[in-house]
Amino acid sequence: MEEALRQLFQKHVGQPAEGCAPLKGDGSSRKLYRLTGAGRSLIGAVNADRHENDAFLAFSRHFRKSGIPVPEIYAEELDRGIYLEEDLGDTNLFQYLSANRDKAVLAPGVLAVYRKVVKALPRIQITAGKSLDYKACYPRQSFDKQSMMWDLNHFKYYFLQLADVPFHEQALEDDFKRFTELLLEAERDFFLYRDFQSRNIMVRDGSPWFIDYQGGRKGALQYDIASLLFDAKADLPFALREELLALYLDSACELAPIDRAKFLRLYPAFVYIRIMQAMGAYGLRGFYERKTHFLQSIPYAIRNLEYLLRTTELPVKLPALMGVFRSMVGSSKLRQYGSASLRLIVRIQSFSYRGGMPADEKGHGGGFVFDCRALPNPGKHAEYAKLDGRDAAVIAFLEKEPAVKDFLGHAGALIGQAVENYRGRNFTDLMVAFGCTGGQHRSVYCAETLARHLREKLGVQVELRHREQEKEESSVPVT
Repeated sequence: MEEALRQLFQKHVGQPAEGCAPLKGDGSSRKLYRLTGAGRSLIGAVNADRHENDAFLAFSRHFRKSGIPVPEIYAEELDRGIYLEEDLGDTNLFQYLSANRDKAVLAPGVLAVYRKVVKALPRIQITAGKSLDYKACYPRQSFDKQSMMWDLNHFKYYFLQLADVPFHEQALEDDFKRFTELLLEAERDFFLYRDFQSRNIMVRDGSPWFIDYQGGRKGALQYDIASLLFDAKADLPFALREELLALYLDSACELAPIDRAKFLRLYPAFVYIRIMQAMGAYGLRGFYERKTHFLQSIPYAIRNLEYLLRTTELPVKLPALMGVFRSMVGSSKLRQYGSASLRLIVRIQSFSYRGGMPADEKGHGGGFVFDCRALPNPGKHAEYAKLDGRDAAVIAFLEKEPAVKDFLGHAGALIGQAVENYRGRNFTDLMVAFGCTGGQHRSVYCAETLARHLREKLGVQVELRHREQEKEESSVPVT
């Protein structure tokens, strides 16, 4: 096939190719080569799947005419399964991101490219998708119920079974049925790129170029932006994901009337199905085909599931599926594939025992709850009645008490031990709660002190909240 590509190069360029170097393969059976000669560099593709080739070439030409930055198609001989396309260089968005970040901090150039990507996506889905001939789609013209069930069963048999995650077959099938009915509530008259992730976006001169859309079909807008923002190993900071989602919606609303509330109501469901589709691929390639580098993405996908379980609610009840996700999130084994080093978030809160103890329904179901009621109580003194544990006078009162210092020393040692253990096992969520009688003075002070210690001494990311103060603030009427 290299010789066939050389012949096609000579036919197109008019001179023989001086070099034909294979490029690193992706997850498909397609093979790519860089052909050079006569001052030109082109990419040659070899793919025996005629339907996939037809789709890629048809979409490429249509997107090119629509002003979408995709590779130009120069020549093809589809009876031989080969074609030549524009060489977009060697740097995809994932590589660009990896080379220009310091853990959770992304370089300004990376942020700029991501913003360009999310603003360009609606042009692909809406503008170019409106006039696209969907007859070229393969294997189906729409991301319909059949397509969804393929992905869900792929996840069940290639990931859950091969990773030894327990599930009840019929209960999970029943949840899959309800889940697909929820997904089908979304408007599906747009182009769905299908694999819109950082490795399928090239970066050239600071701008994005799009490749590998041959699996595209009609579908909902939510799927592709979910694919990008929850791209496992890209591991974007969650706050940035929310910012980019808002930018995407603003851009999409400029091109089509979109019910933002409905979009956001259904969006988490599309994030879930995209994660399941990806994990099915990790299982097939990693567990079944023994291509172990695919398993390196699993800990990041687990972290994404954990975040979704903690921050979102689906509008339908899916007990079997959510039980599967909780089993995955609680698995040390799944978190330790590859060399992932995930960021731990410690969620600290203060509370009043009058309002009941907090439950860790969104995390691992564990963590620590410390009872501060045995400590000296500033609340017994009238001068502190309207203050809380963040005020200087209350802080001074508690800092003078040896019992408070001892209490926090013991609590900090226990939590420090847990932090070290969780980091070693790639666990990403730990809950700590401090309770007192009113949730105003002692518990607030202890929560604030621990949060500062973890941030400054252990470099831990902390989410801090004061439950009773939040209740008071939410009850104040807006004028």
